[in-house]
Amino acid sequence: MWRYVLKRLLLMIPVILGVTVVIFSIMYFVPGDPASMVLGANATPEELAAKRTQLGLDAPYMTRLLLYIKDVFLRFDFGNSYLNSRSISDEIFTRFPITLAISVASIALAMLVGVPLGINAAVHRGGAWDTVSMILALLGVSMPTFWVALLLIMLFSLRLNWLPPLGFASFKYYIMPCIANCFHGLALMARQMRSSMLEVIHSDYVTTARAKGQSSGRVLFGHALPNALIPVVTIAGTTFGKMLGGTVVIEAVFSMPGIGGYMIGGINGRDYPVVQGCVIFLAIMFSLMMLLVDLLYAAIDPRIKAQYSQGRKGAR
Repeated sequence: MWRYVLKRLLLMIPVILGVTVVIFSIMYFVPGDPASMVLGANATPEELAAKRTQLGLDAPYMTRLLLYIKDVFLRFDFGNSYLNSRSISDEIFTRFPITLAISVASIALAMLVGVPLGINAAVHRGGAWDTVSMILALLGVSMPTFWVALLLIMLFSLRLNWLPPLGFASFKYYIMPCIANCFHGLALMARQMRSSMLEVIHSDYVTTARAKGQSSGRVLFGHALPNALIPVVTIAGTTFGKMLGGTVVIEAVFSMPGIGGYMIGGINGRDYPVVQGCVIFLAIMFSLMMLLVDLLYAAIDPRIKAQYSQGRKGAR
């Protein structure tokens, strides 16, 4: 198992390296002069030239790229902001708990609602519960996250005055962002859970368990559910990674100072190192989440455990 984990960690290196090269190249060729953004329109050519030298903007593309890769991979340093000269790494780690809290709460809510919804739809296939569940799933997949967020603000803040629309001062401020952020993932998990359960409940071992006289609950939760959850694990992992990136929109709508809000500010201010650092950090988090998904596969699926055992025996 440890060899597998080490192999996956090593495979993450070219992925993160590729993301680093791509985002750096995009920011490099984007029109605009960061020195002009920092100094303003009234800066003289001499001041602009001095500022470009100070920021390292006058170096060739390959030189800047290699130096940036060295800082990111060897020192885990994303550089400093053009606008306020603060360390981007410090800002990211300060803001990350807010983004992580929204994402964890969102994926937990999506699983707590989406998985039972999919199970219920599969058990009552063709019935009213199945129809209602799939309509909700279709709405969740179809509606953009920012639109859901705006609808929640209009309903619960402007009309009912139950929840605050902006900020992050207390628990109440996280309720609408988490609901808006989980809606798409909830729909995906409900559809996947329904599909997996419909496939599993008609399998031979489930039929055998029923023929032995086991209760419906034992058959459903003891035999069918563990195997039906295997594809849902992948959906949950990828959805959680998307939620981390999706907080860019959520934090902008609800004015929450997480990584998403930080990156939006960097885009608006043409603070390219901030955008690069946020994208690379989120790519690292997504890669780690995919590693965790693979490990959960090994824990849930006995066939994968058997492959690991056979691999160790063969190596001996």
